[in-house]
Formats: sequence, structure tokens, C-alpha cells
Amino acid sequence: MDREYTGGCACGAVRFRSRNKPGPVVACHCSQCRRQTGLYFASADVPLDGLVIDGRETLHWYQSSEAAERGFCRNCGSALFWQRIGSDVVSILAGAFDKPSDLAIGYHIYCAEKGDFYEINDGLPQYPGAG
Repeated sequence: MDREYTGGCACGAVRFRSRNKPGPVVACHCSQCRRQTGLYFASADVPLDGLVIDGRETLHWYQSSEAAERGFCRNCGSALFWQRIGSDVVSILAGAFDKPSDLAIGYHIYCAEKGDFYEINDGLPQYPGAG
């Protein structure tokens, strides 16, 4: 039987599921991600084909730059998705997946922009920019 990866927002209005195994979790420390989440943005890529999102009427997309948009729940404000415009994959916030997620952080990006109130001490690769 194929594994299904599921998750959603804090209030349950937006739910997602995919039979595609998410890629490694990427921890992004850029200023936009830090401002959105309060620390860093940890997400895993999932191909759009095979991703089902329920509650799309509650999902809002915000174009955060010329290159990307971020999806969040209008009801509870949970940050859920990041997507490069025109891409065939979407990054899903690691914390939005239901347990057991079987996810693990693979590496850190935009470390040159990380907050000054924490250190990255997990021994994983760190890149100053996109990696």
C-alpha cells in the first residue's frame, strides 16, 4: 500500500494530501521567511501532480516577490505553502504535515540572512544564499 502524506492548517479548514514522498526539509533563513514564521521556514517540496488540497476557498495566495508566492489559511493564518511562480512543485511547511511525517532537515539556505538570536548547530550543510 502506498504511503499518503497528509496535513493542514491549525484550524483544519485547509487540508492536503499527496502520495508523492516529500523531498528533504530545507530550512530557509532569509528575511522574508523569518518575518513570516518568527524563526526560519522549514519546508519540503512535493510535486503538484498528485497533490490534493481541500478547503481551497479558505486558502489565500500572497505574491511575496516577483518570483514566488506564499499560501496561508485565511481563517487561522497558518503559513502552509511556498511556490516559485510557474513551478511544478510546491514547498509545504514541515510543521503542517501530520505525524508521523518521516521528514528530516537536509540543509540550510540563506544563512547569511539568519536572525542574530540563534545559532545553527546541527552539523548539516549551510549555504549563504540559495544553495
